[in-house]
Amino acid sequence: MSISRRNFLLRVGQAGGYSAAFTAMQAMGLMPMKAVAAEPITATAGVGKGTKLVVLGGGIAGLTTAYEARKLGYDVTLLEARKRAGGRSWSARNGDVVEFVDGTRQQVSWSEGLYQNMGPGRLPSVHGTILGYCRELKVPLEVEVNTSRSTLLQNDKVNDGKPYVQRKAINDTRGHVSELLSKAVQNGSLDQELSADDRIRMIEFLKIYGALDKSNTYQGSDRSGIKQYPGAGAQEMVFEKDTIPMHVLLDANFWSAELYEEAWDWQATMMQPVNGMQQIANAFAKSLGPIVHYDSPVSEIKKTAKGVSVTYVQGGVTKHVEAEYAVCAMPLTILNKIQADLDPEHAAAVKLGASLYRGSFKVPWESNRFWEKDYNIYGGLSFLAQGPSPVWYPSCNLMSDRGIIVSGYMDETVGGFNKLTMEEKFAASRASIEKLHPGHGKELEKPIFCGWKHIKYNEGSWIGSTPPAMYNVITQPDGPIYFAGDHTSHVVGWQEGAALSGRRAIQMISDKVKARA
Repeated sequence: MSISRRNFLLRVGQAGGYSAAFTAMQAMGLMPMKAVAAEPITATAGVGKGTKLVVLGGGIAGLTTAYEARKLGYDVTLLEARKRAGGRSWSARNGDVVEFVDGTRQQVSWSEGLYQNMGPGRLPSVHGTILGYCRELKVPLEVEVNTSRSTLLQNDKVNDGKPYVQRKAINDTRGHVSELLSKAVQNGSLDQELSADDRIRMIEFLKIYGALDKSNTYQGSDRSGIKQYPGAGAQEMVFEKDTIPMHVLLDANFWSAELYEEAWDWQATMMQPVNGMQQIANAFAKSLGPIVHYDSPVSEIKKTAKGVSVTYVQGGVTKHVEAEYAVCAMPLTILNKIQADLDPEHAAAVKLGASLYRGSFKVPWESNRFWEKDYNIYGGLSFLAQGPSPVWYPSCNLMSDRGIIVSGYMDETVGGFNKLTMEEKFAASRASIEKLHPGHGKELEKPIFCGWKHIKYNEGSWIGSTPPAMYNVITQPDGPIYFAGDHTSHVVGWQEGAALSGRRAIQMISDKVKARA
């Protein structure tokens, strides 16, 4: 009896999980993934000539908006509250200050040349818009090692709390599941779904996928771990034959950690700008030049007969700028706190959106690169079931003496982390390193707690879940006031969404200008 490809893949997924189904689909050519370049803005050259536009917020959305508007001839002013461009997308290094809303200030004192991306830290290869700007602005990129099979998975409840190497957990899982599925095929459990030819091909696939032996059983493989590496003379390779029992893997519940790299926008190849994510914002800002006004927090947005009037403070002096249109590219947490002349529907959407921002954090430390020297870990993430997680190893400056390691990148509300004092936060972060790398916790130095809910002019990381009613309002203009930011896209939390939203805002404004001409 024949079976459709859809039903076949459904059965593979049911038996072997997402990873098995995904691998099978790629092998069958059903899952091509490629970056899609941004659609050109369909506006006549010079359409903005004589039209004033004010952009509020110099993050990626605001920078993209101003950059594209200038190309079309608009008279653009960009107001940025900070002394730098980039918004949430920035790289901290020696001499920088992490400033909280409550006045807390942390001085970064890492060794010269070291940095940490405090906001976004990776560029998926499928995000064609932001990659296109990197190409256009000549921002050099390098590989961001998003996953490494040498990293670790840890759960206090199994293996006496000792971590497993990711390659072992992943390949032992595949081996055990493949053996079970192979037995099901051989015993005729899937006879109604698979033809005789399909059964033969399925077993051959499982032998390769799960590294099964001639008897279709899993007894370990060189994929999972090596006891002795091959060398010269009589030194042969010996692989580990002691596998992690399936019941232990089930108890450990490593599945999300094992499969995170399979998400369509997390798959290799990931990239990062050389010398930090800040380089993208710097390149935009350099191109825009005097269009960008720094240290200029907005205090009021008011509609006028001719468009908008925006009040801001620069150097202690209150100033105003008049324009036909405004694009609000600030986080909704910040827009909600200023005087904004919005209609009731938009005001309600902003208020609701501001309450939905998550509170992600990172805790970076300076250290000697013990993870490379002692654990053969070059980039990637290790995961813990309890405590700050994951641990994120740097992809830049590999094999140098020192680096910045992140111990904890998650939401503050997880495990009551938000209730800890600063010193308790650092202690918990250090403890995660100690669980994974015993004896090395003491080598960590100069920690910084970057909690986005506390960062001045951020007050949140990204919207966790956007209600459709709110989204449908905030993606439409309120008279001369338009909105941009990743929260006005379906690519929330990524620079891709921010860039796309800025392009969309300019497209909408240009359509309006053309219609009025």
